[in-house]
Amino acid sequence: MAITDNILSDISFLDAFNPKAIAKEISEKMRQRRLDADLTQEALAKRSGVSLGTLKRFESRFEISLKHLLMIAVALGATDEFHHLFTLRQYQNIDELLTVQKAKSRKRGRKNV
Repeated sequence: MAITDNILSDISFLDAFNPKAIAKEISEKMRQRRLDADLTQEALAKRSGVSLGTLKRFESRFEISLKHLLMIAVALGATDEFHHLFTLRQYQNIDELLTVQKAKSRKRGRKNV
């Protein structure tokens, strides 16, 4: 990395924060899993209960509802990954936990406009 380079000069770094790039990555992984299972789009659509058009749209434009994504995940045996979304924070040590417990905890979010 040159002296003038910084973390933002590597545009691929930003993909981790780009919803479209994340959706594309998920779509590509689903497609590879479908192919590894030797399933056509039609076969996966039938097995999952998701319409063929929805499946094609996901593979080409990376757009899908959560409900349909979960249905595909069930059909491909890939639901474990969903159980790790939005998990509670894991603390590294007891001091970190105690510090967080001492802080005032809010039960509702603030309205950010």
